[in-house]
Amino acid sequence: MRNKIIEIANDMFLNLGFKSVTMDDIANNLGVSKKTIYKYFTNKTALVEASTLHTFETISHGIDCVCELDDNPIDEIFAIKKLVMEHLKDEKSSPQYQLQKYYPKIFSDLKQKQFELMQGCVINNLNRGKALGVYRENIDVEFISRIYFTGIVGIKDKEMFPLKNYSMKTLMNYYLEYHLRGICTPKGIEQLEHQLEKQTIIYE
Repeated sequence: MRNKIIEIANDMFLNLGFKSVTMDDIANNLGVSKKTIYKYFTNKTALVEASTLHTFETISHGIDCVCELDDNPIDEIFAIKKLVMEHLKDEKSSPQYQLQKYYPKIFSDLKQKQFELMQGCVINNLNRGKALGVYRENIDVEFISRIYFTGIVGIKDKEMFPLKNYSMKTLMNYYLEYHLRGICTPKGIEQLEHQLEKQTIIYE
């Protein structure tokens, strides 16, 4: 039952927002009483924490699987983006913004976990890209990995990038193109252009 509660709550939080969803809503969706939920979670904060950790671990496992394929570094970045977008429901409810505003401690802990996960993944991607000649040899891998994470977090700021103006899919595609054009060799740009064509076909 605990896992079922987490799955339902997680789906509701991502679609409707952490603030908007109440324990009553979750109980009604599950067809159980609130008392049942409180057997497993002392309060909503505990459920939010378990839910965000569940999402993080699911995405983390998926990213590990993508990286194990040892794909072309540029294709790998777009594959990871696709995976993350599928799990985060296109972030229609601005879950990161609500998490930061109403559950700052959970947000801070999650951000640190995300950074540690992405840092290793991005550094590996950058080093492989350099070795394969698709990324410029003279890039500072440590700096690029940190600026990449900062940008990924930054485009989720709904005050800077309102949902009515930008969908998350659009923002992610814009950002990945911005990131890759800054570090790619001519060989890498060719591969990027191919990926961008595929993205256009997918979203038309």
